[in-house]
Amino acid sequence: MDSGGKPSAAQMLLLASSSALTAVFYSVYRSRTATVARLKEAKKVSMEQDLKTLLSETPGRCVPYAVIEGVVRSVKETLNSQFVENCKGVIERLTLKEEKMVWNRSTHLWNNTEKIIHQRTNTVPFSLASHDHAVAATVRVVRPLDAAELDLETTYENFHPTVQSLSNVIGHFISGERPKGIHESEEMLRVGDSVTGVGELVLDNNLIKLQPPKQGFRYFLTRLDYDCLLRKQSGSVRLWRILTAVFGIAACSTLLFLLWKRYAHHRESRKERGLLREFKEQQKKRLRELNVEESGVSPGSCAVCLGRDRSCVFLQCGHVCACAPCYDVLPEPKRCPICRAPIERVVPLYNS
Repeated sequence: MDSGGKPSAAQMLLLASSSALTAVFYSVYRSRTATVARLKEAKKVSMEQDLKTLLSETPGRCVPYAVIEGVVRSVKETLNSQFVENCKGVIERLTLKEEKMVWNRSTHLWNNTEKIIHQRTNTVPFSLASHDHAVAATVRVVRPLDAAELDLETTYENFHPTVQSLSNVIGHFISGERPKGIHESEEMLRVGDSVTGVGELVLDNNLIKLQPPKQGFRYFLTRLDYDCLLRKQSGSVRLWRILTAVFGIAACSTLLFLLWKRYAHHRESRKERGLLREFKEQQKKRLRELNVEESGVSPGSCAVCLGRDRSCVFLQCGHVCACAPCYDVLPEPKRCPICRAPIERVVPLYNS
């Protein structure tokens, strides 16, 4: 804080940033908490059930939020892996990432960075079927790329390092960027994978569909089972709760510190004004004892003896109110006669 008791720019920036981050983290925490609560309340449906009868008897011929586990089955055609033989799937994601080292001028260190330079996702219609081949019921998965936890298996990855000449190395050091190479990867949702889907289960023209839910519920499509998915989401809730608590405590601590410093400054100012009033009353009493008119006292006279000129600057308070002989006779520990602040150092005052 400055001498006026106002917070500094750094303190206000700390308070504002910690408050903003607390609000953001709390918003994410509330959202994740609601997601976990809805997951726990979701209706668990088995592929072995008579799903058509179940949905026909349900209002609107749909279950707004259902959990269903099954095996991936292609509807018509499949996608073949471009790198692995006899690897078929229904979703394929190809990614090219550039990896390079970037010079950080603040820390004076080289940091690893990645940048996606190309990504393509291919998909074909697919369904979830029962693990039991005797059960013919299937559930068509609609808009799988909208799923929040689309869990794909990495089927291929390779790193192509950048060939560098001496001139390139020198140029990279000058520019502050040093390419490492290109990382190529392929991810797939393979035919036969066990998948857990969480979404809206509907019966549409004799076709059972799993589609993104309404009312702000999250759509899940993951190779984890239901219990593992629930534990993963619950762990995320704990992480955001901890971040919210940490930054919330930081914001509250900063605010309390600023309020306390403001109160302490106000208290010191009030105390100083009281001491100044008391000093002026003592000074008037001294003038009456000496039978001297206040108008007859020079403004530069020593506030203690009222005779000699003021010749001392008291630090740290900065008051100029006494002469050197009066300062010498002040009792230990020496304090300023006006504000009663400890006198740490005395600077002689020379009047020309």
